[in-house]
Amino acid sequence: MSKKYFGTDGIRGRVGEYPITPDFMLKLGWAAGMAFRKMGACKVLVGKDTRISGYMFESALEAGLTSAGADVMLLGPMPTPAIAYLTRTFHAQAGIVISASHNPHDDNGIKFFSGKGTKLPDEVELMIEELLDTPMTVVESSKIGKVSRINDASGRYIEFCKGSVPTGTSFSGLKVVVDCAHGATYKVAPSVFRELGADVVVLSAQPNGLNINHNCGSTHTDALQAAVLAEQADIGIAFDGDGDRVLMVDHTGTVVDGDELLFIIARDLHERGKLKGGVVGTLMSNLGLELALADLDIPFVRANVGDRYVISELLEREWVIGGENSGHIVCFDHTTTGDAIIAALQVLMALKARNESLAQSRQALRKCPQVLINVRFGGGANPLEHETVKQASERVTQAMAGRGRVLLRKSGTEPLVRVMVEGEDEAQVRGYAEELAKLVSEVSA
Repeated sequence: MSKKYFGTDGIRGRVGEYPITPDFMLKLGWAAGMAFRKMGACKVLVGKDTRISGYMFESALEAGLTSAGADVMLLGPMPTPAIAYLTRTFHAQAGIVISASHNPHDDNGIKFFSGKGTKLPDEVELMIEELLDTPMTVVESSKIGKVSRINDASGRYIEFCKGSVPTGTSFSGLKVVVDCAHGATYKVAPSVFRELGADVVVLSAQPNGLNINHNCGSTHTDALQAAVLAEQADIGIAFDGDGDRVLMVDHTGTVVDGDELLFIIARDLHERGKLKGGVVGTLMSNLGLELALADLDIPFVRANVGDRYVISELLEREWVIGGENSGHIVCFDHTTTGDAIIAALQVLMALKARNESLAQSRQALRKCPQVLINVRFGGGANPLEHETVKQASERVTQAMAGRGRVLLRKSGTEPLVRVMVEGEDEAQVRGYAEELAKLVSEVSA
């Protein structure tokens, strides 16, 4: 059964445009409260990032949840993974995050966590959607939910993050520039690294409700790169607005993406004998990651793009590490969802263990040239189903003999076919991509 409101990562859109409106959030809070109450006594944690509309939606959700008889515990601005963690530790039935992640301030959205700190099961999301299409009611007055605020939430999460590295760990002597994207990590991230001994320079930690992700954070690293060079820092760390993505900058000012960070963590786990199984990436993970892991005899599989699919694959295989090149990295040996601070700490531990700089450590992964060509088609027959295209794709794949990759996929939002070829020889890759794109264009005419 298809979902009407929930996407791959909750419900998201532009503030003031349905369904990202106060009246919908009121009804959503009520529907969620009713669904969770069916599973027993109901306590729900609600947190948010720093965008200005969070106040409005927090109040609407609070009213809806309590009208359904759910007790609400407010966390205030907290990273998304912190809410997943605190939902578990408070033995709540669910956690709700008001955030649009790396999007600008005029977007917002809602993410849910189960009582286990994982994504909500599909059947629960479907139950909430069914309730959204029914009239809203209010429980009798004596059963209306109560609201309280958790005042020590930040401290609890800081200690949890520090607990992901061995007791006694010190990053003394390490100079780190931390870019908080004026988002949900603005309080906790600097504290975590300072309390572990690092010399911390902080960027973009003055949220005003409108500046979240604006020319800062993991989606805009120019300021961080400049600061690392100006401060002569060892490393730069960039978070996104809700703290579930991380990118880094080495001491030369070069950006280190999620594929490279994932490799550094996986190699460290492998060398310490703590890597269970292999690594999960996505369809967009660079071929260089796959080849570098293969050189270490580490299995690698690709999931669909989206941390939901990475997590699903990890759970099915009972593996512990996976992620996306955007910087969503999941460390299941420490937590239940993508956590930017936890991932950053694992990278720092890996560098410490090898006594290497980030610039040195990333050298073992040589990213492959990638050529992407968008081909417009008329929206009729799917060109990817054409036998000529299938045969050409297979021929190119065989010609690269395991040292290259072809990905042909339709855009989900435009009448485009995306033709992507990766390999070790850039000229060869470009030639193959142009050949396949020309063929797709011809069969689409």
